[in-house]
Amino acid sequence: MRIFEKNNDLGLLIIRLSIGILMLLHGIAKLSHGVGFIEQTVVDSGLPSFIAYGVYVGEIIAPLFIIVGYGTRIASAIFAFNMIVAVTLAHAGDIFSLSQTGGWTIELQALYFFAALALVFTGGGKYSLSTKNSWD
Repeated sequence: MRIFEKNNDLGLLIIRLSIGILMLLHGIAKLSHGVGFIEQTVVDSGLPSFIAYGVYVGEIIAPLFIIVGYGTRIASAIFAFNMIVAVTLAHAGDIFSLSQTGGWTIELQALYFFAALALVFTGGGKYSLSTKNSWD
């Protein structure tokens, strides 16, 4: 195999590992420090406080499934939904603004969202734990 030969499956693995590991680190921080600040944001938005615990699904369980490539499409849809909720609750005022250096203020959240959305449509590729089901 030549190093510069096209390999879509390797590219999908890199995307899976990148967004999965990087988001998992956020989830681990929430396990360590709790979700009190998210819970308050949820309550301030008029929603029931238990919704804050959904962050564990979006930032721990879904990334783990994405990393190993099991149920990649459904896990990525959950991950993308998690990003929509995060932006809506915590970054809504930043959607139409740029940072001091000219970048979109929510570019990190957008990168997570669009990478997860791409995996919803592509699946995890052949370097996945499971490739046989439609949700993979």
